[in-house]
Amino acid sequence: MSGALPTEAVGLVVHAAGDVRVEVVPVRAPRPDEALVEVRYGGICGSDLHYSAHGAAGLSILREPLLLGHEIVGVVHTAAADGTGPAAGTPVAVHPGREDPGDGSVRYPADRPHLSPAGTYLGSAAHLPHTQGGFVRHLPLAATMLRALPPDLPLRTAAVVEPASVAWHAVHRAGDVAGRRVLVVGAGPIGALVVAVLARAGAAEIVAVDLHEEPLARARALGATRTLLATDTEALALVQPDVSVESSGSARGLATAISATMRGGRVVMLGLLPPGDQPVPVATAIAHELDLVGSFRFDDEIDAVVAALADGSLRVDDVITHELPVTDALAALEIARDPRRSGKVLLTFGD
Repeated sequence: MSGALPTEAVGLVVHAAGDVRVEVVPVRAPRPDEALVEVRYGGICGSDLHYSAHGAAGLSILREPLLLGHEIVGVVHTAAADGTGPAAGTPVAVHPGREDPGDGSVRYPADRPHLSPAGTYLGSAAHLPHTQGGFVRHLPLAATMLRALPPDLPLRTAAVVEPASVAWHAVHRAGDVAGRRVLVVGAGPIGALVVAVLARAGAAEIVAVDLHEEPLARARALGATRTLLATDTEALALVQPDVSVESSGSARGLATAISATMRGGRVVMLGLLPPGDQPVPVATAIAHELDLVGSFRFDDEIDAVVAALADGSLRVDDVITHELPVTDALAALEIARDPRRSGKVLLTFGD
């Protein structure tokens, strides 16, 4: 690809709770270690919905305009000037996180850099200034954040690499699931991808539970062996899984996971709950000697996900339900808010 570097592009920016705009934003020139990426697809995440509706996602509070988006794939427009990273024309997925230990006063395991206290993530208000996101046609990115994709892997499929990596990390935190019974609480896009990763990992039984039938149908398409409505409390009590993965991001969902899991089992807490105290049955977790394990984003699982998508062992296409151009992004956000209408909603940014 050649020609003058673009200086502006259409993007999706949240200015405050309820104030989201499709507007022209400046495109800065890449630094020597950065490539300029032409974004082709961007998946709408729950955090994008929280920022746009509430001005916050978990503990991250919006304090200045934020370009949304971190689930992005595209093609390298201009390679990094220092010679690192993929060449121009290479299709790429983006790892949106970068490690930063800060001043060293906060400890974290060296082999889990995604837990670094000052680490950044595209489209996040965790720090000030915010880390601007990727819902824009042209985006300069550090070459180290790019993962070259096989040429025969459709970019539309690769658009779920980032959330699939989150799901992959959660299943890793669950331990060895081969031959085991696993309950997935919440069958939204992340929960559905957890189902897909569990199926690939050889779980013998995968039971998905949700408030609505539509997401459960998508979970079945991705490998759930059984599905239940959350209102069927008697059936839930009989599941007694070895492992539960809570992906609804609600206190009631976590309570369901704790109550349903077999004694001595494990609960992976993947869904991001609101800040502050939560009304969950901790006494049950203690009495049943459950392992409560947190799962936050991912580290290098993205490479395994790309490989699994390329060889066909990880099936994800059924989670994608909608594609809309970035110019219709406000409508896309509304569609993504309704789990009965949609799974993963993708924005498109041109050819």
